[in-house]
Amino acid sequence: MGRSAPAAVVAFDFDGTLTVRDSFTSFLKWRAGPVRYAIGIVSLAPSALAYLFHRDRGRIKAAAVRTFLKGVPRERLEADAREFAERASGSLLRPDAVAAWRDWRDKPVRLAIVTASPNIVVEPFARSLGADVLIGTELAFDPQDRIAGGFATPNCRGPEKVVRLKAAFGEHLEVKAAYGDTSGDREMLAIAETAGYRVFKGTP
Repeated sequence: MGRSAPAAVVAFDFDGTLTVRDSFTSFLKWRAGPVRYAIGIVSLAPSALAYLFHRDRGRIKAAAVRTFLKGVPRERLEADAREFAERASGSLLRPDAVAAWRDWRDKPVRLAIVTASPNIVVEPFARSLGADVLIGTELAFDPQDRIAGGFATPNCRGPEKVVRLKAAFGEHLEVKAAYGDTSGDREMLAIAETAGYRVFKGTP
């Protein structure tokens, strides 16, 4: 996913922007199957209730990781993510967003996907699209390289998206354009020369 290019960056949110729905939720549902997914959702009810008070999306996402993925070896999860991307790309990716992405590929910019979803799940999509950089929420792994049930980085949402972009491209990065669809993209859109908010409406 690396190619030499100027410092100018075009940043795309993933879920809801390049896709029609949340990729991590879709991945968990696909991987668990309908029965195990339903049982897991029931067990997440206390975390969902707590969210009504703390409004921290990262905490409820971490609870989902513990419920559905804790103990899974990294290699197994990577293989599952590749299979999911192969199966789901046709029904997840917005055609107009992909067309805009490809238009930018022909320009002297670096293309970044900046997402709150775990990067290990989004990576096969990013590789297929030819992203220069993928910035996502990183899962924590235990000494046996199994999912520990939490994050190794802050949830990549809101101000954290700008923090991570600057870590990847430097403090004085030039964001030529940015695209997003929620309040969690607001800070990223604010630093872009061109801000595209909910501009993609296409469905597969």
